[in-house]
Amino acid sequence: MKLVILDRDGTINYTSDEYIKSPEEWRALPGALEAISRLNHAGYHVVIATNQSGLGRGLMDVAAMNAIHKRMLKQLAAVGGRVDAIFYCPHAPTDGCNCRKPMPGLLEQIAERFGLEIQGVPFVGDTLNDMMAAETAGCIPHLVLTGKSEALRGQALPSVFPAGTHMHFDLNAFVDVLLKKSVEPAL
Repeated sequence: MKLVILDRDGTINYTSDEYIKSPEEWRALPGALEAISRLNHAGYHVVIATNQSGLGRGLMDVAAMNAIHKRMLKQLAAVGGRVDAIFYCPHAPTDGCNCRKPMPGLLEQIAERFGLEIQGVPFVGDTLNDMMAAETAGCIPHLVLTGKSEALRGQALPSVFPAGTHMHFDLNAFVDVLLKKSVEPAL
């Protein structure tokens, strides 16, 4: 099974320090939904792994989060794309759970649900926590320079990031690289 795991806020959609709490606040980043559609059409399954501490902080409820995801999925379907599953951590940072990135719990849940090893699966996100979770779970970390990492554009990758982290301008640039690699003939 060809799988790509994506973070949500800052990777697929604009992020906010005030959290995305309603469907009206959810806005896709330019080209992100089309990038997911391209992955789907190339035979990839796409799964989202997202921290949603707005739930644990009482800023929104599960119904609001589901409405946000419904909006995202509807817009994605309009461009011919889909997401196979959305895994989320509902906890606040102080809860000490194993599912909040940088911990690997969400990625382990994905592996368990799909009955596969996620060693070597690309994980795309916009934060150091995303990259740390990817490394700990054995995924390949791909940092997009959108969302919280937009300020890194034009700079070298800071040494705090896991070795082997790949940098991409945005989700479309990641898909360009992935699809190019997947069609190159074996040597």
